[in-house]
Amino acid sequence: MIHQEFDLTKHEINVKNIIRNPSAGKFYEEAIKYDSGSVISDNGALIVRSGNRTGRSPADKRVVKTANLENDIWWGNINIPLDEHTFNINHQRATDYLNTVDKIYVIDGFAGWDSEYRLKVRIIAERPYHGLFMHNMLIRPTQEELENFGDPDFVVYNAGKFPANKYTEGMTSDASVDVNFDTNKMVILGTEYAGEMKKGVFTVMNYLMPKQDVLSMHCSANEGEDGDVALFFGLSGTGKTTLSADSHRRLIGDDEHCWSKKGVFNIEGGCYAKCINLTAENEPEIYEAIKFGTVLENVGYDPVTRKVDYDDVSITQNTRASYPIEHISNAKIPCEGGHPKNIIFLTYDAFGVIPPVSKLTPEQAMYHFISGYTAKVAGTEMGVTEPEATFSACFGAAFLVWPPSKYAEMLAEKIRNHGSKVWLVNTGLTGGAYGTGSRIKLKNTRAIIDAILSGKLDKVSTQQDQVFGFEIPVECPDVPADILLPRETWDDPGAYDNQAKKLGGLFSKNFEKFEADSSEAIVNAGPRV
Repeated sequence: MIHQEFDLTKHEINVKNIIRNPSAGKFYEEAIKYDSGSVISDNGALIVRSGNRTGRSPADKRVVKTANLENDIWWGNINIPLDEHTFNINHQRATDYLNTVDKIYVIDGFAGWDSEYRLKVRIIAERPYHGLFMHNMLIRPTQEELENFGDPDFVVYNAGKFPANKYTEGMTSDASVDVNFDTNKMVILGTEYAGEMKKGVFTVMNYLMPKQDVLSMHCSANEGEDGDVALFFGLSGTGKTTLSADSHRRLIGDDEHCWSKKGVFNIEGGCYAKCINLTAENEPEIYEAIKFGTVLENVGYDPVTRKVDYDDVSITQNTRASYPIEHISNAKIPCEGGHPKNIIFLTYDAFGVIPPVSKLTPEQAMYHFISGYTAKVAGTEMGVTEPEATFSACFGAAFLVWPPSKYAEMLAEKIRNHGSKVWLVNTGLTGGAYGTGSRIKLKNTRAIIDAILSGKLDKVSTQQDQVFGFEIPVECPDVPADILLPRETWDDPGAYDNQAKKLGGLFSKNFEKFEADSSEAIVNAGPRV
């Protein structure tokens, strides 16, 4: 609805036409009228374009460095320091631009389902697409909560259509995403990719929650009929969203969670799923969730029928769907659960070395959590086809604020206190490295997850991996036994041994920077190379 009495003057914005927390239908009307390129698909979703940038711009992310924060932040390539003066320039640039537009969309919502810890967030944006996106991704207040919302705890100024001045000190391009923890503000310039808002709020929670002894985590979560909670950690493309969407379990959330003294709670009110090659057969829960109210980013579609082509990557491979968590038929509302019984680290191993499933000791769990390994194909440029190891601390380094050791120590303590079991599951290649091996079938990975969560894998015999040291189950219900031991899937076992040592060496090299802050037991839990 349009609130004529609502104003943003306290945020230095004097625009009179302000639409605050409208319905999805109202957002559709606004997008079709005023958001260029927006169309309604045949399944009822709103198709939008995010402009020149179709993914996050981590090299343009900045954190304001002040005396209050100097010793808290993990400064470096993840949290690039910015001085207060430059932040004020960018903030002024954003508000100046937003004051030139005809209409402003405001979304007031919450981050965190647990009312004891939740954050009141305000989004100020020009594009209806951005408003609907955050309407989905924040927890939507009731009418009473909205009327009594008061002042927000954190404000996002999204002036993404307007560029940063790349000649301003500290800027490296015409995009800038700046977070100021002292003033509780975030400024977005030069990028219209909506994921910057979502991950900006997550970054704020990653700073604030550990201060309250609450572990913030880049993971999905679901719950079984008996109330047993499972966490799924993993980087993009490893299956975090896909595997947590299980018709036999209630979804708590697909991407961002906190673990408090009471249990687990979702940070978000929606899901943000990758759409590339999406099918009803492989991912039925996600496929069915894409309907009216969903934002579809950068997907291809038939201009006549408006049927979405999920295989079309002509704009980007990072096609995405943002939808309220209620679109998942078996979502658990409120999105909260108890202490996790099982924790699953997901990796896409393009080296063909990591087993489809292995059980980790507490020390190995910390080693692999701090490492945050997955792999990708380096690409075909200049004939490069070798897999490339990617390490992202805590399976989400791009969003960490404190040093990784702080999150790892908190996770270790919670695992000890609640007896959680930790598993490493490879959703990548088997039978060889990239170019030779084939991807582990999704049905086999789902069967492995089912066996973990049912407790059946607790009872099977295991074999120790000679390089990585973890225990590999040698049998699993509904999974061919011949894929469980990766060395036996290779035509040349000697080539496997060389590849395993190579990957182990990459692990060890990456971990060198964490050794000083890690116990001897954790360091020794790494590969033997």
